[in-house]
Amino acid sequence: MDVTFRFDWQAAFASLPHLVAGIPYTLLISFGGLAIGFFIGIFFGLLRISPSAWLRWPAIVYIEIFRGTPVLVQVLFIFYGLPQLLGGPINALVAGIAAIAVNSGAYISEIVRGGVQSIERGQREAGLSLGLSRVQTFRDIIWPQAFRRMIPALGNQGIISIKDTSLFSVIGVGELVRQGQIYIATTFTALEVYLMVALLYLAITLSLSIALRLLERKGLVGQ
Repeated sequence: MDVTFRFDWQAAFASLPHLVAGIPYTLLISFGGLAIGFFIGIFFGLLRISPSAWLRWPAIVYIEIFRGTPVLVQVLFIFYGLPQLLGGPINALVAGIAAIAVNSGAYISEIVRGGVQSIERGQREAGLSLGLSRVQTFRDIIWPQAFRRMIPALGNQGIISIKDTSLFSVIGVGELVRQGQIYIATTFTALEVYLMVALLYLAITLSLSIALRLLERKGLVGQ
């Protein structure tokens, strides 16, 4: 029996137009979710370093729950579980964005906490000694420095979130993997198509990585 397999490059490249149609969904879910998650992360990150236990513990609970459970379980809960509580269906795209938002928000909370706490205490004391209020000191002195230090970690979280969107094919979102599954169902070229899917994800994440490296070389991020 002849079991020789020949990789079909023509079939691989023929799948590209179908796969590229999923890139806007991948980017919308990942960056839309990250944008929301960034504000969630700021909110809970600042609560996390609050001297008040009443504010600190809700943030700890949120962070531990969403960092300690898989994003796939979270999106399944949002898409299939929440409709039972809300009494109506949730759009798959909205569910994907919401899952990235709450998941990335938990990780960004810790990034924010680490960034703010990395600023030397003397910076705070200097602001107060100049007559600035605590809010003004944080806004004008602490936060700009902390945010600059957060950017590499935020970029890494962006890359993780982009890759996490590949799991959302289970709820029918038309992102890269889902487009690949649809194409494979009619062409039976799984190896070729999934290779192209992987290369497209690699191109997206590498582009973000290169952009971050350029910012670091120009001294716009980090210390």
